[in-house]
Amino acid sequence: MIELDIEKRLGAFDLAVRFSAPETGITAIFGRSGAGKTSVVNALAGLLRPDRGTIKVGEEILFSSEAGIDRRPEQRRLGYVFQESRIFPHYSVRGNLRYGMRRGAASHPTLSFDAVVELLRLDPLLERRPRDLSGGERQRVAIGRALLAAPRLLLMDEPLASLDIAHRAEIIPFIERLRDRLSIPIVYVSHAMEEIIHLGDTLVMMSEGRVAAVGPVEEIASRLDLRPLTGRFGAGSVIRTTVAGSDLVFGLSELSFPGGRLRVPHLGLPLGTPVRARIRARDVSLALAPPKGISILNIFAGRVVEIAQDADPMVEVRLDIGTAARPVPLWARITRRSTHELTLEVGKPVYALVKSVALGRTSFSPYDASAEQDGG
Repeated sequence: MIELDIEKRLGAFDLAVRFSAPETGITAIFGRSGAGKTSVVNALAGLLRPDRGTIKVGEEILFSSEAGIDRRPEQRRLGYVFQESRIFPHYSVRGNLRYGMRRGAASHPTLSFDAVVELLRLDPLLERRPRDLSGGERQRVAIGRALLAAPRLLLMDEPLASLDIAHRAEIIPFIERLRDRLSIPIVYVSHAMEEIIHLGDTLVMMSEGRVAAVGPVEEIASRLDLRPLTGRFGAGSVIRTTVAGSDLVFGLSELSFPGGRLRVPHLGLPLGTPVRARIRARDVSLALAPPKGISILNIFAGRVVEIAQDADPMVEVRLDIGTAARPVPLWARITRRSTHELTLEVGKPVYALVKSVALGRTSFSPYDASAEQDGG
């Protein structure tokens, strides 16, 4: 487990953070700017000394104010990828990677140079200087250097924040590969909920120096009471599915989950692949009876679980479209007038309608289901 229970006074800002997360997969720390996310990661890395508390990774205590333990950063074996790549401009890509190897503990061999180069597809870049690299390529080099330092835990602090949309799209598949192919756990910091939902396994929600919620991404992202922190525009649900079929004639994939099948644009993934599907609340409509003669392919029977109660013309409705044994949460955002005309109330049966074309490629993320189960 990754365990933190720390306090730190930073000028007028009080940081008081306590959470535990599995030592597997990606633990995502989410919050708005100024929530204290980077301070938490710096405390993990040994770059910020808490006023009191404990930091523990696995069986090793990295910091304990009570026991007088404060491991130096180089003793903690934690790789750190910053928002800016921070690779050495006077070294080639090969030189930057070799520097990471020199920093790695010889007694803790993990990945070889060739394995990291293959994983991050760095071979064509090895003789280039950082000035000749794109922003996305520099971040790949930074990740590779951190991996070659033989970390037991990889810290990533807003690694996509300084990149444009195209370069973010370039980096995300490599972070997915780290998550799915390596046994190194990752702590990933971001203020972009789309990144968190796409990549994270466990979500730590922060606000004003405190932890507001901790749990599986699917669970935390589906809580209506956290809307002020997650943001409404991109808010939605994350559903665990499995690739169950392909319709090559019409270019569709079918993703099964307890309660139904979701038809989406073709993903090109093998049958049986576990996939997280993100469905935004604004892309879900509701009906009291299964509609006929419409173009929408995804129609799911469910019931109302919760209705947001606030003075807003738009209303969030949380549904359960799963089974009695396996509930599946789904958000819908509709007008208050529609809520009134449909006489919606908790427990009422409804049908959820989701347009296939509303679900873009970034709405889906393959993941290692066994890693999530192992992590609890």
